[in-house]
Amino acid sequence: MLPQKQGEETIMSNLNETTIERGEEREEENVGGGGGGSHSSLKSILWHGGSAYDAWFSCASNQVAQVLLTLPYSFSQLGMLSGIIFQIFYGIMGSWTAYLISILYIEYRTRKEKESVSFKNHVIQWFEVLEGLLGPYWKAIGLAFNCTFLLFGSVIQLIACASNIYLINDHLDKRTWTYIFGACCATTVFVPSFHNYRIWSFLGLGMTTYTAWYMTIAAIAHGQVENVIHTGPKKLVLYFTGATNILYTFGGHAVTVEIMHAMWKPQKFKYIYLYATLYVFTLTIPSSVAVYWAFGDELLDHSNAFSILPRSGWRDTAVILMLIHQFITFGFACTPLYFVWEKVIKMHDTKSLCLRALARLPVVIPIWFFAIIFPFFGPINSAVGALLVTFTVYVIPASAHMLTYKSASARQNAVEKLPFFIPNWTTMYLVNAFVVVWVLVVGFGFGGWASMTNFVKQVDTFGLFAKCYQCPPKLPASNNTKLHH
Repeated sequence: MLPQKQGEETIMSNLNETTIERGEEREEENVGGGGGGSHSSLKSILWHGGSAYDAWFSCASNQVAQVLLTLPYSFSQLGMLSGIIFQIFYGIMGSWTAYLISILYIEYRTRKEKESVSFKNHVIQWFEVLEGLLGPYWKAIGLAFNCTFLLFGSVIQLIACASNIYLINDHLDKRTWTYIFGACCATTVFVPSFHNYRIWSFLGLGMTTYTAWYMTIAAIAHGQVENVIHTGPKKLVLYFTGATNILYTFGGHAVTVEIMHAMWKPQKFKYIYLYATLYVFTLTIPSSVAVYWAFGDELLDHSNAFSILPRSGWRDTAVILMLIHQFITFGFACTPLYFVWEKVIKMHDTKSLCLRALARLPVVIPIWFFAIIFPFFGPINSAVGALLVTFTVYVIPASAHMLTYKSASARQNAVEKLPFFIPNWTTMYLVNAFVVVWVLVVGFGFGGWASMTNFVKQVDTFGLFAKCYQCPPKLPASNNTKLHH
């Protein structure tokens, strides 16, 4: 009788979630204004996304952005074989922990709905899931790691925007470009939730697909440079720095719960992240292999692949597309921060789009200033991977899953049963324990050591409010020549 009762409760929960999500969708249409039938239909197609396909596009688009351009650099640190192995390994591990997050979300939401809690005007976030299942201390841990990760992730996007545009237009320095892109990215305050990233996710994935295949074809067409050398791993510091960057590549989990909550049927999310990762492999592996094959050890001095590939109309197009995609990624990273801030100031259930946008501005402004004050893209990237992504993406989800289901009754009454490829709960615990130990030792331990060693080595090159960090020294000379003419 018990399994039948649980099945009925699950069905009712599914129906309830579908009704809630579509109700939210109708509310957002009302907030956005009325209009004719055709206008409303077009708006629904472009603006309101809650299907499994929308979630797939969001996950795939959010997973690779600027990091796509740094993976060939990681290959030069790791060597060809290690680079491919680490991509596949961390891609699968990242998909596993995204699966765990989805299971915990469904567990939390089902328990709350049994208590008649409504999420009609409330977006569930990861720290709330941790609080509901494990208590206030876990909420504090989840909130601290997630918000810090998203904050620095947003800062990195702004710095990367300035670095990329500088490659095709050096008339303005990087700091000025950061001012400009900060103002552009501030417009993301007008996007209510992940429901409304449908067209942006679709376009974003198209942009990274173009860029990845441009890199692959351009490298093959260029051929190997004269006397190309593929030394592979030279030093442990370089090896673990490269490995940490790849760990960071498949760590887009900070927005997983928000993407799930935007779905009409969140239960369908379970394997979506894996499917997104499999597609991402078709972008990251060929492009990394081709560029490393062509340029070899020269990449050790070029952390951005755009800087070593020959300039052409195709390359400039890729730069522009990646700039637009970074704007989208900035919105992905900032939206959960917007939600947290709205909840703090009691504005989360406000229906006015303009009021919510005004309330969100205090989140964008410090990110903008951080990007101007600390324009150190490379060092920040590796440090964020080792010190924040390790816990946010891997350690906390795996540990939370083990603690949530530590009792026999919790395992017996679990809303979602074990996946078909896990025979029993003992195996489940062994897999989760392996994830925790591996990431703590290799990712946080060796990766943290390598990234901080790299960080310390570059400290003397840092300058707060640097006008043009790591710009080629010949630029001032060329500018002076132009002035003389």
